[in-house]
Amino acid sequence: MDALVTTDWLAEALGAPDLRVIDATYYGSVPGGPDGDPAADFAAAHIPGAAFLDLATLADATSDLPSTLPDAATFQARLRAIGVNGDDRIVLYDQSHYRTASRAWWMLRTFGAERVAILDGGFAKWQREGRPTERGMPSPTPGDFTAAFDPRRLRTLDQIRATVANGAEQILDARSAARFSGVEPDPRPGTASGHMPGAKNLPYGQLFDADGTWKRGDALRTAFADAGIDLARPLVTTCGSGITAAVLAFGAHLLGNEAALYDGSWSEWGGDPTTPKATGDA
Repeated sequence: MDALVTTDWLAEALGAPDLRVIDATYYGSVPGGPDGDPAADFAAAHIPGAAFLDLATLADATSDLPSTLPDAATFQARLRAIGVNGDDRIVLYDQSHYRTASRAWWMLRTFGAERVAILDGGFAKWQREGRPTERGMPSPTPGDFTAAFDPRRLRTLDQIRATVANGAEQILDARSAARFSGVEPDPRPGTASGHMPGAKNLPYGQLFDADGTWKRGDALRTAFADAGIDLARPLVTTCGSGITAAVLAFGAHLLGNEAALYDGSWSEWGGDPTTPKATGDA
């Protein structure tokens, strides 16, 4: 199974005993951002046989940050509860402006899942094509997924401090150009404007075509190159709260670069008065 699957592929594969389709819609935590109830939207219509992951609650409850990674035991329990087994093929989709299937993909990979894909075009494309949907909240048979944390995929505040100082890894920020440059104030109270010194900027929406499908091949490669990123070198992605950073990490994955993700992102860095900040273009 490829990391990015088409609606045609999924329509053919639905019903396979080792296939788990998961709705990973999350509308985010940015004040003034898009609003909605992803659980209600899922109950109203979802791909047949899909489960709902609920990323809004799948986070570290002990952290003051909005959406950091939970511990392995919490993640494992959630995946088992929605029926995921260790040898399953997992296809993720969403209907969020923030392309949150990418966040679920990064979380699953960070906790050891290997056969994980994203549905190209998401639920919007599935619906546009008139494909079947279901209503209601399913009650799946519990699965046996085992979480095994891979620290190579995650960066902490201290690690990013070192990276800013030594330049050992490229830092790529998924936020808008206005937020990255500091022209636009950060929407979170008490959070500075700007970006990490030395970071580059690639707003996550630039990885998609006008129809909502992913850019591929040279078009995708050009997006990273135009942002000043060398995909042959180590890469760390960041954003406001670790959500759209995963979009950049998935795009890099499609091009053969296994980027790490700074989970605290600007919510942590910009909210810490001891961290250095820069403004202006990259």
